Amino acid sequence: MTLDLSKTLTEAFREQIETCVKEIGGTALVRFRAQDFVTETKGAQDFVSEVDRETELALIDALGTLVPKAGFLGEEFGGSAKGLSWVIDPIDGTSNFVRGIPLWCLSVALVLDGRPLAGVIYDPNAQEMYSAVLGLGTLLNGVPVSVAQTSQIDQALLGVSFSFRSETQTHVDVLQKLMTARGLYRFLGSGALGLAYCSVGRVDGFWEDWMMPWDVAAGLILVTEAGGTVSDFGSNNGWVDGNHIIVAAPGVAQAFAELTNIAFGASHRAAYRKL
Repeated sequence: MTLDLSKTLTEAFREQIETCVKEIGGTALVRFRAQDFVTETKGAQDFVSEVDRETELALIDALGTLVPKAGFLGEEFGGSAKGLSWVIDPIDGTSNFVRGIPLWCLSVALVLDGRPLAGVIYDPNAQEMYSAVLGLGTLLNGVPVSVAQTSQIDQALLGVSFSFRSETQTHVDVLQKLMTARGLYRFLGSGALGLAYCSVGRVDGFWEDWMMPWDVAAGLILVTEAGGTVSDFGSNNGWVDGNHIIVAAPGVAQAFAELTNIAFGASHRAAYRKL
């Protein structure tokens, strides 16, 4: 569909998304603190709670009023990222959520043909709202942010996550190479938060060998609008089947690319603007 970017991608639009996500995130936080929900398993270390489903439906209803012609792709109810779509992870870090660990978030992005146009990640526990709009930069609670200035691997911190969709040995090998180079890592249990942390310089990069579109859509534009570099998630049909991902601050991007054996793509900030 045709989208007039100059009229849609504004600070007012950012605020509208933030308002929707914050309100719905507040409801999820109440449920989290009460721990009064039913949880099911979808596979090894793969959980879903009734709050995941309720939150996704609430986000679909709210975001649908902002861009009525956009489709939806969500973790719990599926859909498609083809054309103009909202890509939603209602609770990223469900394993933490169901255990009472306060490291989880809501993640939403408006994506056009595999290119994120706007994204929000909200951490209700910390009351931290990360948001980005194409060409307007990345904000944390309304304040402009940027990726880290780190330039040496032995001073760098890499956020990581793991999925049983990938090979265990691949994960082990990357961490071994990282620590041999005197780098360190953080495993948060929420890939979306790891990407958000990279966008504000809390970690110098983030890597996972396999993530799904709803895990990364918002984080990709957070990082690029904050001046970071990202791999080409859309390669190998990533917006349908998932893909590996590496994002990084420019000063350590090459080192992280060599550690993970993932090349950075042409999807930096300038490339996103070619719409």
